[in-house]
Amino acid sequence: MGGRLTKLALWSALLLAPVAPAALMAPGAWAQPLPSSRADIPYSYAPLVKKVSPAVVNIYTTTTARVQRRLPFPFPGMPQEGTRVQNSLGSGVLVKADGLIVTNNHVVKGADEIRVVLSDRREFDAKLVTQDERYDLALLRIEGDKAEKFPFIELRDSDSVEVGDVVLAIGNPYGLSQTVTQGIISAVARSTGGVNDSSFFLQTDAAINPGNSGGALVALDGRLIGINTAIYSQSGGSIGIGFATPANIVARMVAAGEKGGRIVRPWLGISMQRMTSDLAQSLNLPRPAGLIVKDVFPKGPGDQAGLKRNDVIVALRDLPIDDEASLRFRLATLAVGDKVPLKVIRAGKEVTLTVPLAAPPEDPPRDKTLLEGRQPLAGATVVNMSPAVAEEMGLSEWRSGVTVTNVQPGSYAARFLRPGDMIVSLNGETMTSVADVKAQVVRGVANLSLSREGMVSTIQFR
Repeated sequence: MGGRLTKLALWSALLLAPVAPAALMAPGAWAQPLPSSRADIPYSYAPLVKKVSPAVVNIYTTTTARVQRRLPFPFPGMPQEGTRVQNSLGSGVLVKADGLIVTNNHVVKGADEIRVVLSDRREFDAKLVTQDERYDLALLRIEGDKAEKFPFIELRDSDSVEVGDVVLAIGNPYGLSQTVTQGIISAVARSTGGVNDSSFFLQTDAAINPGNSGGALVALDGRLIGINTAIYSQSGGSIGIGFATPANIVARMVAAGEKGGRIVRPWLGISMQRMTSDLAQSLNLPRPAGLIVKDVFPKGPGDQAGLKRNDVIVALRDLPIDDEASLRFRLATLAVGDKVPLKVIRAGKEVTLTVPLAAPPEDPPRDKTLLEGRQPLAGATVVNMSPAVAEEMGLSEWRSGVTVTNVQPGSYAARFLRPGDMIVSLNGETMTSVADVKAQVVRGVANLSLSREGMVSTIQFR
């Protein structure tokens, strides 16, 4: 008991004792001022929570799924399939006074019915406005009385967030409504694949658990900086590593969705290579960061801006570009038609170019074809690769050829093909178009060479 009191008294003394800024770090080193006394430390987040929590909602969905019946003694004519109603829950954030709600796509995907419950316990049927599986975002809308204006949270530029900023996560974990957790921003440009197409997140140690998906990550100024999307966990519970989709992507989703469209990531018209330590050393760069331009497509945006082979892209709009994920994210936050500054290193010197952002063209036309018949590729859907197809598939660049966009479950092709595979050759013949593939399939397929994640493999058929 006495030991605890002694420690508490010592901790209180440390909190109350004045600290000379010079003893911590040279003046001007801090991006934001530290509290100089206990009076500068907020005692409660209650005023902030009262302001923003009415805009965070519960989302309940109902989905009817088909299931295979497992009957020990099936009777002739008895249906082998049935249906099962699945219920799930998540969170959402009102971002407009007219009832527009942002949530994660996986919260409402495939739902037959969507029900929204506000913090004041009012319930509304929600209409799905649009959804984008690539960015795991969806927009819903609820309608109240004609004159009613719903509480909402204003979006903030997520690029203004810094590591160490205090944040609140508000959502409905495990169905517990209006739960608030507090933490800091752990990283501002965390690349984590397999979650969504941008692979670019704000990381926080604020506790996020199942049911928090689609909820708000709020800065202390009361503005929305992210939508809580995923956690890293081996147990399924929070271990202090949570990921939020940045508000700048949310803003693009809102803008595109209200116009009835989808997020279109602008096309630069170049192919790129990631920087390595060896390449950085050969180019006399201080560190392995940025993307090397391999090719510039004639008359594309990069060509118009003056990009050249071996230029090293290091920043877009003065924001650093370290890898493909950061470039995909930065482009996704911009609109087609914008002109943006692109910073490159050319022959050891820094050069700033102005790039006109254009929509990726569908050239050549995709010629979408489902391959059928008694042959190994039956069940695969193939298209001609183009910049537009690459953008839809979440690729940062494209190369000409034939790619697989879908494989029917249970088909023969599902044994060895998956979406994203490039068909390099059939029977030793190079495939440059869907027409080439269709012609070879008619003759019969003896062997197939495919490219997957940069690796080429060959399959022999008997």
